[in-house]
Amino acid sequence: QEAWVAKRSGSQRGLMQDRVPQARLYKVWNVPHWSSPEAENLMLLAEVLSSGKSSRLYKRLVYDEQIATDVTAYADLREIGGLFVVQATARPGDDLAKVERAVNQEIARLLATGPTAGEMQRVKTQFRAGFVRGVERIGGFGGKSDVLAQGEVFAGRPDFYKGRLGRVQAATAAGLRGTANRWLSDGDYTLEVVPYGDYQTAASGADRSKLPEPGPPPDTKFPELQRATLANGLQIVLAERPSIPQVQVNLLLDAGFAADQGGVPGTASLAMAMLDEGTRTRNAVQISDELAGLGANLYAGSELDVSTVSLEALKDKLDASLAVYADVILNPSFPNADFERLKRQRLAQIQQEKAEPVGMALRVLPGLLYGEGHAYANPWTGSGTEASTARIGRGDLVKFHATWFRPNHATMVVVGATTMAEIRPRLERLFAGWKPGDVPAKNIAKVERDARPTVYLLDRPDAIQSLILVGNLAPPKANPNEPAIETMNQVLGGSFTSRINMNLRENKHWSYGSFTFFRDARAQRPFVVYAPVQTDKTAEAIVELRKELRGILTDRPPTAEELSRATSELTLTLPGSWETMGAVAGSVSNIVTFGLEDRYYDTYADKVRAQTLESVSAAAREAVRPERQVWVVVGDRAKIEAGLRRLKLGEIRFIDADGKPLGGA
Repeated sequence: QEAWVAKRSGSQRGLMQDRVPQARLYKVWNVPHWSSPEAENLMLLAEVLSSGKSSRLYKRLVYDEQIATDVTAYADLREIGGLFVVQATARPGDDLAKVERAVNQEIARLLATGPTAGEMQRVKTQFRAGFVRGVERIGGFGGKSDVLAQGEVFAGRPDFYKGRLGRVQAATAAGLRGTANRWLSDGDYTLEVVPYGDYQTAASGADRSKLPEPGPPPDTKFPELQRATLANGLQIVLAERPSIPQVQVNLLLDAGFAADQGGVPGTASLAMAMLDEGTRTRNAVQISDELAGLGANLYAGSELDVSTVSLEALKDKLDASLAVYADVILNPSFPNADFERLKRQRLAQIQQEKAEPVGMALRVLPGLLYGEGHAYANPWTGSGTEASTARIGRGDLVKFHATWFRPNHATMVVVGATTMAEIRPRLERLFAGWKPGDVPAKNIAKVERDARPTVYLLDRPDAIQSLILVGNLAPPKANPNEPAIETMNQVLGGSFTSRINMNLRENKHWSYGSFTFFRDARAQRPFVVYAPVQTDKTAEAIVELRKELRGILTDRPPTAEELSRATSELTLTLPGSWETMGAVAGSVSNIVTFGLEDRYYDTYADKVRAQTLESVSAAAREAVRPERQVWVVVGDRAKIEAGLRRLKLGEIRFIDADGKPLGGA
């Protein structure tokens, strides 16, 4: 197919309304195709504009002027043409026109002067690092098969990537400026997406006779774990993986969202989000620039039981990358200006969660399952509430760091091209000044709900579908029957061909997809049914869900066919689960977080294959508790309440998106 670039001239605009909490700006230009001589320049221009905190658009719109909560630019290049897109989401309450003016000014500045030498070095290194990490995988976007297929389809050469890497390294600031002026100086289309107004309804050669048989699946082999302990009590768990010149490090702290218990909900999440906003010797932009120059990625965040600080580093840049990593962990400064900015972003995030059904349901379900005072009772997003976030002060973040960052209550997971002899002295030197200490105990005691189901209804007027969540508490991740429990879940709702999805999606056509899952935890964890269904089938869908939940316990136990299919699904996918270092590090982190045995993944497949119909049925009785389930329904109360009452499922209570009771029950 011959390339055809539909070069535009002049500017055009469009306006769109949507049910969103924030306004968003899109600016789009038609640009050359994927294999054009200017493709690499366009990719690098997008990185200059929006990749990292020091990028031009992010630094000005999000960091400095704080008129946007996110901004991104990318070159979407295809076989015969492409698009260059800039997207910016306005901060709640800020004028989208102000955002657009800033975007236009930064693009004009780039057209006038081109990238700096520092920007060129940064984006080239980031491109190389992204490529290296992508081809670590066989499949998926950026994986080996994707890279080879793109080259063959778009350029007629599977090895096209070799030339692309060379052209990226040879790119010049003058070349990028020339490309920008040829394609981004004219012909833009601007789309404004704005929220609907707050309106009120008026009163009125082979054997082709059969398919080839698949060969035997490869054996599952998880890397052997090596353990060591530093002088300050910090545990090291290493999985060597020398195939790619990269190292991933995950620091796991005994904190997580559960650490908010007795404090201010949302503190753990906000404190971890602020770790890379500055240290005693580096500000946020310096941290971002230094990491980008090293081709490294750093992430800090929290889950239910642990808080994590992760680093991805190239092998030849490991020492310099670890120095930044250690500085972020040990010396965060929690600068006040950045604290206020992130706090406003967190409030906007909470508003977004409360504006869509899944966010609403996941905010209230934990408190309904665990009850007040339990460490797991806060919203699963970790964001807290608007009221709690408003109460958080910078001092709360400093206190969180001082309280929970203790080496003797932490583990450093290391995966990649290194050995214990190499990494241990580095970590001992970098973290020698980190003092041990005690951390508070978290209330994760066992909870036993009343033996009667309850329905909680969250009203969402004019919703075109209802979201149904059903939850009960099940055994923790580290239990001897885990393989049986996961096999049971696969049968009931853990796969596309599971009972619940086949019933509601494939047979009834009431849902795009319904499934079950466990939110893994050190203590009791939730077993959850997720079922978004069309509004007029809400009550009927609940009838079917009750039938499936009770059926697997009584008159419809798992069958031999279902057991065979679930076993295959759980075991044959394992070899592909650890293509990347990040995936391996995630599994090692699970071993540490949930107290699993070091050989958990080595023996997992054999344990799943050893399950019987009896053991899977027993697992269902252990994990699925219909008499103690909480039902959360998010939908249009006016259309679904009567049907819910006719079911006589249990007491119906009306709550808001923060779980607070409302009148009208």
